[in-house]
Amino acid sequence: MKRRLFVFTALTMALASGQAMAQKNDTQWPDRPIRMLVGSAPGGGTDAMARAIADQLGPLLNQSVVVENRPGVSNTLAVDMTAKSTDGHTMVMGVSTAHAIAPHLFKLGYDSNKDLVPVVFVGAVPNVLVVTNDLPAKSVSDLVSLAKKQPNAINFASSGAGSTQHIAAEIFKDAADIKIEHIPYRGSAPALIDLVSGRVQMSFDTMPSVIGHIKNDKIRPLAVTTSERSKQLPDVPTMAEAGLPDVSVRAWYGIYMPASTPPEVQSKVHGLVNQILEMPVTKERLEGIGSEAKPISQEEFKAFHDAEYQRYGDIIRKNNITID
Repeated sequence: MKRRLFVFTALTMALASGQAMAQKNDTQWPDRPIRMLVGSAPGGGTDAMARAIADQLGPLLNQSVVVENRPGVSNTLAVDMTAKSTDGHTMVMGVSTAHAIAPHLFKLGYDSNKDLVPVVFVGAVPNVLVVTNDLPAKSVSDLVSLAKKQPNAINFASSGAGSTQHIAAEIFKDAADIKIEHIPYRGSAPALIDLVSGRVQMSFDTMPSVIGHIKNDKIRPLAVTTSERSKQLPDVPTMAEAGLPDVSVRAWYGIYMPASTPPEVQSKVHGLVNQILEMPVTKERLEGIGSEAKPISQEEFKAFHDAEYQRYGDIIRKNNITID
């Protein structure tokens, strides 16, 4: 009887100790500054999303949340670093480019579906077909006509091979039956510098990256790639309205963490970021760059990730899109 009582007591104490340790780990995390990696250069859409969240997340966690830009290989360098991190305090502001598109185009050092976990969905923005002011095209039909008359004379910029900008332009080429040349950059910011200066003629960049240049009349918007017009650009038609409904692409953003991240930490980050998304200051900031904050559960984000991974894989195979 005494032996049974001893075993029961030992098991009870072990269980209580384990629960206490889990609670302790949860309350202690984070115990150092957090790195939020961004796979593109400062000034782009992903960077804007990251900073909108990081500025509010730090005070809630009583720790610094440092945004680090690690551009390259279609946003995947930052994701690769996050997938391989072991410090327990690294996350990445993921974008559809790195998580749903690049895996179908590149040989990567990580598995988007196994090495990382989608923690919290942040938002989505339309891509906008924009052209340099010097290009004599006031509409999508004007652009198509010009491209047909001068095959390969028009260059389009992207934030990198395999980005949503690249994919949208490739779909556009196929749908309009035209030939235009791809010029990849290491992020939206340097691509837009050359677009504004006229070194390249067009781009399907994201709303956060182009809205300021559009409002300052530095570039001309021709269409948005979503099914409905954007609140930011109500006078700009959709690609469907322009006669090309198949050109439907948007960039989405969410925080991913290494798959080894404890569930309680994932839950903590998920809850706090969704709280941030409900803040008026965050809503105003995200809406200002064309995104609406619509919090969803972690399970819904995972299902969305899986669906987008499949959808882009189908698009890439159907259109024979490569990075060559």
